[in-house]
Amino acid sequence: MRIPHIIRIGALILVTTGFYTYVGQMVPQKEVQPPKETALGADMSTADMAKIGREIMEGKGICLTCHTIGKSGALRFPDLAGVGARAGSRVPGLSDVEYFAQSLYEPTAYVVEGFPPAMPPMNQPPFSLTDQEILCVIATLQTLGGTPTVTLETKHHYNSGTAAPAGAPAAAPAPGGAAPPAKAKQ
Repeated sequence: MRIPHIIRIGALILVTTGFYTYVGQMVPQKEVQPPKETALGADMSTADMAKIGREIMEGKGICLTCHTIGKSGALRFPDLAGVGARAGSRVPGLSDVEYFAQSLYEPTAYVVEGFPPAMPPMNQPPFSLTDQEILCVIATLQTLGGTPTVTLETKHHYNSGTAAPAGAPAAAPAPGGAAPPAKAKQ
Protein backbone atom coordinates (compact mmCIF):
# COMPACT_ATOMS: atom_id res chain seq x y z
CA MET A 1 0.00 0.00 0.00
CA ARG A 2 1.23 3.38 -0.96
CA ILE A 3 0.96 6.31 1.52
CA PRO A 4 -0.29 9.53 -0.05
CA HIS A 5 2.13 12.48 -0.17
CA ILE A 6 -0.09 14.68 1.96
CA ILE A 7 0.05 12.16 4.84
CA ARG A 8 3.84 11.85 4.48
CA ILE A 9 4.24 15.63 4.59
CA GLY A 10 1.91 15.85 7.59
CA ALA A 11 3.87 13.13 9.42
CA LEU A 12 7.16 14.91 8.65
CA ILE A 13 5.74 18.17 10.02
CA LEU A 14 4.55 16.44 13.22
CA VAL A 15 7.87 14.64 13.77
CA THR A 16 9.90 17.81 13.11
CA THR A 17 7.69 19.89 15.40
CA GLY A 18 7.93 17.25 18.11
CA PHE A 19 11.72 17.09 17.81
CA TYR A 20 12.19 20.86 18.07
CA THR A 21 9.71 21.04 20.96
CA TYR A 22 11.72 18.38 22.80
CA VAL A 23 15.06 20.14 22.13
CA GLY A 24 13.56 23.51 23.12
CA GLN A 25 12.54 22.12 26.50
CA MET A 26 16.11 21.01 27.17
CA VAL A 27 17.38 24.62 27.07
CA PRO A 28 17.41 26.08 30.59
CA GLN A 29 14.99 28.93 31.00
CA LYS A 30 16.11 32.01 32.94
CA GLU A 31 13.81 34.86 33.72
CA VAL A 32 15.61 38.19 33.56
CA GLN A 33 14.11 41.01 35.57
CA PRO A 34 14.83 44.70 35.01
CA PRO A 35 17.33 46.08 37.51
CA LYS A 36 15.78 47.13 40.78
CA GLU A 37 15.75 50.79 41.65
CA THR A 38 18.33 51.74 44.21
CA ALA A 39 17.23 54.05 47.02
CA LEU A 40 20.15 56.27 47.92
CA GLY A 41 19.87 58.46 51.00
CA ALA A 42 22.03 61.51 51.72
CA ASP A 43 22.92 60.05 55.14
CA MET A 44 24.37 56.78 53.79
CA SER A 45 27.67 55.62 55.23
CA THR A 46 30.58 54.73 52.97
CA ALA A 47 30.11 51.07 53.93
CA ASP A 48 26.46 51.23 52.81
CA MET A 49 27.57 52.88 49.57
CA ALA A 50 30.08 50.09 48.96
CA LYS A 51 27.39 47.45 49.52
CA ILE A 52 25.01 49.17 47.10
CA GLY A 53 27.87 49.69 44.65
CA ARG A 54 28.51 45.94 44.61
CA GLU A 55 24.82 45.32 43.88
CA ILE A 56 25.02 47.83 41.02
CA MET A 57 28.15 46.14 39.65
CA GLU A 58 26.42 42.76 39.70
CA GLY A 59 23.05 44.04 38.47
CA LYS A 60 22.30 47.28 36.64
CA GLY A 61 25.91 48.02 35.66
CA ILE A 62 26.68 44.40 34.71
CA CYS A 63 30.36 45.16 35.40
CA LEU A 64 31.12 41.60 36.43
CA THR A 65 30.09 40.32 33.03
CA CYS A 66 33.42 41.51 31.65
CA HIS A 67 35.53 42.27 34.74
CA THR A 68 36.53 39.70 37.34
CA ILE A 69 37.63 40.03 40.93
CA GLY A 70 40.56 37.78 41.79
CA LYS A 71 40.69 35.64 38.66
CA SER A 72 43.57 35.02 36.32
CA GLY A 73 44.04 33.65 32.84
CA ALA A 74 42.47 34.97 29.67
CA LEU A 75 40.43 37.98 30.79
CA ARG A 76 38.09 40.10 28.70
CA PHE A 77 38.85 43.21 30.77
CA PRO A 78 41.23 43.86 33.68
CA ASP A 79 40.78 41.96 36.93
CA LEU A 80 39.58 44.33 39.66
CA ALA A 81 41.31 42.58 42.58
CA GLY A 82 43.54 45.14 44.31
CA VAL A 83 42.38 48.01 42.12
CA GLY A 84 41.72 50.14 45.20
CA ALA A 85 45.43 50.10 46.00
CA ARG A 86 46.57 50.74 42.39
CA ALA A 87 44.11 53.45 41.40
CA GLY A 88 45.87 56.41 43.01
CA SER A 89 49.11 55.74 41.14
CA ARG A 90 47.73 54.43 37.82
CA VAL A 91 47.59 57.83 36.08
CA PRO A 92 49.97 60.57 37.25
CA GLY A 93 48.06 63.56 38.61
CA LEU A 94 44.81 61.68 39.28
CA SER A 95 43.67 60.62 42.74
CA ASP A 96 41.99 57.27 43.13
CA VAL A 97 38.55 58.92 43.06
CA GLU A 98 39.40 60.88 39.90
CA TYR A 99 40.85 57.75 38.27
CA PHE A 100 37.76 55.68 39.04
CA ALA A 101 35.48 58.51 37.89
CA GLN A 102 37.42 58.81 34.63
CA SER A 103 37.24 55.03 34.21
CA LEU A 104 33.46 55.06 34.55
CA TYR A 105 32.54 58.29 32.73
CA GLU A 106 35.26 58.26 30.06
CA PRO A 107 36.60 54.68 29.96
CA THR A 108 38.80 55.08 26.89
CA ALA A 109 40.80 57.95 28.43
CA TYR A 110 43.20 55.38 29.90
CA VAL A 111 43.33 51.78 28.68
CA VAL A 112 45.28 49.17 30.61
CA GLU A 113 47.93 47.65 28.36
CA GLY A 114 46.84 44.40 26.77
CA PHE A 115 43.11 45.13 26.87
CA PRO A 116 40.80 46.60 24.21
CA PRO A 117 39.25 50.07 24.57
CA ALA A 118 35.77 48.56 24.55
CA MET A 119 34.10 49.62 27.80
CA PRO A 120 31.15 51.97 27.28
CA PRO A 121 30.58 55.07 29.45
CA MET A 122 28.53 53.98 32.44
CA ASN A 123 26.55 57.22 32.71
CA GLN A 124 25.09 56.79 29.23
CA PRO A 125 22.64 54.24 27.79
CA PRO A 126 22.32 51.32 28.01
CA PHE A 127 23.49 51.53 31.65
CA SER A 128 22.64 55.16 32.51
CA LEU A 129 24.06 55.08 36.02
CA THR A 130 23.41 58.26 37.98
CA ASP A 131 26.23 60.26 39.57
CA GLN A 132 25.23 58.87 42.97
CA GLU A 133 25.22 55.28 41.69
CA ILE A 134 28.67 55.85 40.19
CA LEU A 135 29.90 57.15 43.57
CA CYS A 136 28.62 53.90 45.13
CA VAL A 137 30.52 51.87 42.52
CA ILE A 138 33.63 53.94 43.27
CA ALA A 139 33.19 53.12 46.98
CA THR A 140 33.10 49.43 46.08
CA LEU A 141 36.17 49.71 43.86
CA GLN A 142 38.04 51.48 46.66
CA THR A 143 37.34 48.52 48.96
CA LEU A 144 39.17 46.21 46.56
CA GLY A 145 42.60 46.67 48.09
CA GLY A 146 42.01 50.00 49.80
CA THR A 147 39.74 51.95 52.09
CA PRO A 148 36.63 53.68 50.74
CA THR A 149 36.68 57.43 51.23
CA VAL A 150 33.85 58.68 49.02
CA THR A 151 30.49 59.92 50.23
CA LEU A 152 27.45 60.95 48.24
CA GLU A 153 28.78 64.51 48.55
CA THR A 154 32.16 63.69 46.95
CA LYS A 155 32.93 65.88 43.96
CA HIS A 156 35.15 64.96 41.05
CA HIS A 157 35.81 66.26 37.57
CA TYR A 158 32.71 64.60 36.11
CA ASN A 159 30.06 65.58 38.66
CA SER A 160 31.16 69.05 39.78
CA GLY A 161 31.89 70.86 36.53
CA THR A 162 35.48 71.67 37.54
CA ALA A 163 38.30 71.87 35.06
CA ALA A 164 40.44 68.82 34.38
CA PRO A 165 42.71 68.07 37.33
CA ALA A 166 46.14 69.67 37.30
CA GLY A 167 48.81 67.32 36.12
CA ALA A 168 46.44 65.18 34.06
CA PRO A 169 48.56 63.65 31.33
CA ALA A 170 48.26 64.91 27.81
CA ALA A 171 48.12 62.30 25.09
CA ALA A 172 51.59 61.83 23.68
CA PRO A 173 52.12 60.71 20.11
CA ALA A 174 52.60 57.00 19.75
CA PRO A 175 55.82 55.66 18.26
CA GLY A 176 55.98 56.32 14.57
CA GLY A 177 53.95 59.54 14.81
CA ALA A 178 50.59 57.78 14.81
CA ALA A 179 47.76 59.02 16.95
CA PRO A 180 47.88 57.75 20.51
CA PRO A 181 45.95 54.57 21.22
CA ALA A 182 42.85 54.77 23.31
CA LYS A 183 43.73 54.32 26.94
CA ALA A 184 42.03 51.68 29.08
CA LYS A 185 40.77 51.57 32.54
CA GLN A 186 40.73 49.26 35.44
